[in-house]
Amino acid sequence: MNNPVLILNQNYQPLNICNTKRALVLLDLGKAELMQDAVGHINTVSKAFKLPSIIRLYRMVKIPIDVRRLSRIGVFVRDNHTCQYCGTYSKTLTLDHVIPRSKGGQHEWNNVVSACSSCNHKKAGRNPSEAKMNLIREPYAPRPNPFYLVERGAILSEWKPFIPWLVSQTSD
Repeated sequence: MNNPVLILNQNYQPLNICNTKRALVLLDLGKAELMQDAVGHINTVSKAFKLPSIIRLYRMVKIPIDVRRLSRIGVFVRDNHTCQYCGTYSKTLTLDHVIPRSKGGQHEWNNVVSACSSCNHKKAGRNPSEAKMNLIREPYAPRPNPFYLVERGAILSEWKPFIPWLVSQTSD
């Protein structure tokens, strides 16, 4: 019930990603149609449902374009779960302020990076130049995109025709 489902707007534009449970509710309420089913089905007391992989809303939904809020998972996804000082891949990273907050650095996208605990400890309350450490990549604020939660390898093959720009970014 927690499998990802691609939601398309009425005009077939990708809108969001939800879980199977939410998609089944939208289908049952008549707010969406099944575009592509996944392997399997689920039985309820009164109905049997094919597990959805892609659904399309019957009504057009306006997509809000706004700046993404800074979050831990957002930084980790932006940085590909990689320490921005040593390049170590890890699922247990910390956040590091490039310019420490104690020295006037802000808690914003352009000043926060993923760091392993040893690099974060080594850098401590110093700037990277003071700690003689270099950033692999400068931090940046990501563009608004509802698919930022989809990490590498999590894109289902049947989604590819609807999100070719995202597929090309994740096939590196």
